[in-house]
Amino acid sequence: MNLNATLFAQVVVFFILAWFTMRFVWPPIMKALDERAAKIADGLAAADKAKTDLALAERRAIDELRKARETANEFKAGAEQQSAQILDAARAEAARIVAAARVAAEGEAAVAAQRAKETLRDQVALLAVAGAEKILRREIDARAHADLLDRLKAEL
Repeated sequence: MNLNATLFAQVVVFFILAWFTMRFVWPPIMKALDERAAKIADGLAAADKAKTDLALAERRAIDELRKARETANEFKAGAEQQSAQILDAARAEAARIVAAARVAAEGEAAVAAQRAKETLRDQVALLAVAGAEKILRREIDARAHADLLDRLKAEL
């Protein structure tokens, strides 16, 4: 056998095998590799998107917590202000009630003092009549001297 013929036959078989491999074997392998690369790229993109979504969600959660704290602080301040207003109103009402009670007590005291004065005047008039009876040793008729007794009460 000739070395050139063997070498030529091997070259022809090699090219046929290369052509067959490139025509029928290589495209499915490349297709599988491309699909795998696409899946990996999609996975990496999804991971990156998930990272950005997670960071965005964390920022939103922080913002929502901040807003919730601000709202809670506003509610707390409003409640404190409302309680202060209610307390001020209660204090004003208590002061009004105390003032009304003082006025009523002063009015009652004035009425009681007036009654006491009237009672005292009546008693002084009776004592004056009794004293006058003893001095004069005779009875003074209260009806007859009512005008005199009224003047005496008025003077006292």
